[in-house]
Amino acid sequence: MSQFEKYYYGFIIEKTAKRIKHAMQKEFTKNGFDITVDQWVVLYELYQDNDLSQNQIAELTFKDAPTITRIIDLLGKKKYLERKASKEDRRKFEIHLTSFGKKKVKQFLPVVVKLREKGWENLSDKQYKDLTNILDTVFDNFEQENE
Repeated sequence: MSQFEKYYYGFIIEKTAKRIKHAMQKEFTKNGFDITVDQWVVLYELYQDNDLSQNQIAELTFKDAPTITRIIDLLGKKKYLERKASKEDRRKFEIHLTSFGKKKVKQFLPVVVKLREKGWENLSDKQYKDLTNILDTVFDNFEQENE
């Protein structure tokens, strides 16, 4: 294996991520969902752990602060989430899903799960575990550099 081939993984990861995102957006559009994939990621993080700060959401989704602000504003206009004053610090806000937002996440979730299953359908359990371990290792290698 040449030096170039060994480090080609970054391109493979990027093109795969883009294809997954494109397929998911296409599925959202086909199902009449009025959100983007990036908006979905924020909604799902809040569904798992409601009442997060914008900084926490940015960290969990690996998005920068201006992008998160824009997504939160758009989802707020759609009545999926709202800002409320933090209990610890009135100068800060916590973001939480509205009941309408929770209902929409439950509607979107089966479509997302089905699409994710499609991505794994030709992988054995061992291949899936190996891929997950490899990607976790690559991720952790870069995380160590950022500390």
